[in-house]
Parts: sequence; C-alpha cells; structure tokens
Amino acid sequence: MDTPTPARSVGAVTPQRATFSEPLQLRCGRSIAGYELVYETYGSLNADRSNAILVCHALNASHHVAGFYANDPDNVGWWDNIIGPGKPVDTDRFFVIGVNNLGGCFGSTGPMSIDPATGRPYGASFPLVTVEDWVAAQARLADHLGIERFAAVMGGSLGAMQSLSWTRQFPDRLGHALVIACAPNLSAQNIAFNEVARQAILTDPEFHGGDYYAHGATPVRGLRVARMVGHITYLSDDAMASKFGRQLRNGSIGYGFEPEFQIESYLRYQGGKFAEYFDANTYLRITKALDYFDPAFESGGDLAKALATARAAFLVVSFTTDWRFAPERSREIVQALLRNQLDVTYGEIDAPHGHDAFLLDDPRYHALVRAYLERIDAEVAGGVR
Repeated sequence: MDTPTPARSVGAVTPQRATFSEPLQLRCGRSIAGYELVYETYGSLNADRSNAILVCHALNASHHVAGFYANDPDNVGWWDNIIGPGKPVDTDRFFVIGVNNLGGCFGSTGPMSIDPATGRPYGASFPLVTVEDWVAAQARLADHLGIERFAAVMGGSLGAMQSLSWTRQFPDRLGHALVIACAPNLSAQNIAFNEVARQAILTDPEFHGGDYYAHGATPVRGLRVARMVGHITYLSDDAMASKFGRQLRNGSIGYGFEPEFQIESYLRYQGGKFAEYFDANTYLRITKALDYFDPAFESGGDLAKALATARAAFLVVSFTTDWRFAPERSREIVQALLRNQLDVTYGEIDAPHGHDAFLLDDPRYHALVRAYLERIDAEVAGGVR
C-alpha cells in the first residue's frame, strides 16, 4: 500500500551516500581519509546549477531535513515545517541539500564507523572536528554534486555557525547566508553547560574511555543527563512556565526523588528518548566544535576583520527569549557585517519559545524567511551571480 504524501511535503525521501578517498586535513592537526557523508536532496537542480541551497544542521539533527521515509512515515525531517513545496524554502524553486556532518552518528563517518586501519570502530580515536572541518567537507560534497556555487547556505544555531563560516572559507561559493539563532562564539556560560553535559558522559561507568562499543555498552545515564541539561537551555523560562508551571504529576507532593513535577517527567522523557538514538562520542565532539567556534580568535577578537573576506548577502535572525544565543549576539554579527559594508537584513522576532524558536511555526519568522528566499529566487531567475 502506498504511503499518502502529506500536503506540501517533499514526500518520501531516500538518503544518499558520497565517498571521498582524498584525505581531509583537520584543524586539530590530524587528517581523515576514506570517509563518507550521508545526505538528502529535495527539489530539482536547474540547468545552470544555480538554485542549490545547503542546509547545515544543529547539534542533534542530521541530513534528514524534510519529508519522511517510506518505511517510517512518522520520521519527518527536522525542518519540514519550513522546507517543501510552497513553504518558505520552496522546493518547487530550489534544490535543497541536507548533509550529516563528519563525525555524526546518522551514517556519515564518525566514531561508530569502522576504522579501516584496525577493523574496529574508531571510538575514542576518532579525531575532534570543528565547524571549519565540516564546511570543508561540505564543499567537497558540493564538488561531488557538481555545484560550483550555492544560491544560499542556511542553518540555525550550530548550523548557522556553519553558514557564517562558509562566508569566510569559501566566499565566492555562495550568494547568501541565512544565519538564524546564532552567536559569533559561545559565552562562558554556554561552554559551562556543555562541559557539565560532557562530564555526565565521561564519568558514566559505561563510557569505558570512549570505547564502549567493544564492551557492548552504552553510557545511557550520561547521555540522559547531557540531554536534560541541554534541553533546559533550549527553552525560555516563559515557555517552561506556560507549558509546565509547577504542575504535579499526581496532584500531590510525594516527598521522594521520583519525578513529581511535570517538568521533571518531561526532562527525563527527553533524556531517555535521546539516549536511545544518539551516540555519546558524537555528542562529545559536537559540543567541543561548538566551544571552539570563534572566527574572530585569530584576529584578536575583531569580528569585522574576521569577516572582511565575506562576499555574500546576509539574513540574520534572532529571537527575543533566546537566552542561549541572545539577540545581542546576533547584533554583534550584524554590526561586524555592516562595518564591512555588506548587504545585511536583520530580523529580531518577538517569540516566547527560547532557542528552539528557530524550529517552530512562528508566522512572522516564516514570513521573513519566505520573503528573503523570494529575493534569492528572483536573482536566480535573473541570472545574478
């Protein structure tokens, strides 16, 4: 029986795999050869290959950006609400690419993959990768697909950091950068949250120094706590208060340590679900990539100088209640771009949801993205390069 296609969905999608034999030099000083990247595409590439948009994923997401899988129709892409036919990122107009980053746990080469030198999973030996390494690998995927230049590179949160990095590493290979719910680097508070999450994993008795695959184990407890810590930072206080308040699960105090408040139950559920599908070694590496991202580091903290080579036009979007990547951090990016006299559109959306707002259905946010993408579509149609 055929699975019905939901309205305005790209429909059933199939992941693809690209293999690269040339070693990729990494920022940590190591290199990796014989790696694979898993990706999905939506829409059609036009004749001159000028309508491609690369979507970069955030911490726990993947290449599965839109649509669903025929054998698992409930597994809908993480940005399906914004990408598809007639949606703000219109796949009737654009060829959209989602890729699982190097070091990920959704098919691309990562710690769970077999190291050809040993015949065993890389585990703890998999190198630390950075945002810049991911962008370099994505550029090779673009070469593989025959795409010389992206109409746009876009992402939210950690994905937005990749979009920003694209404008520095490959300034002539993209026309526009959509930088959504981003910061030019992590604050000390954000690094602290990441370190607490990592310590939860590293001190789990089942972690085994990162080689838990060989022990047939998974650091489930550590992953649960890491996800709980992270999830708190994605929501605003108002969103938590509205959704949970001080609601009790059973209507009365139990005087014990089992979850009594609804928020406790919710966090435990989210942590448990996350631990079922995400790899701990990948989580450690992705949070480190977040910590390391700082394009202005080599220019003495001067972000404008760091972005001086950028050529793209920018859409920068922030959300008022996002305390993890607060609007003032996006405004730092905007000011640095303006100092370089670049074309910048900035939108600050009054939304109650916190950092997660970039994933949700806010009509003002979606209207802004739609309007900006219509501008890009007009440029593509007019042959603007």
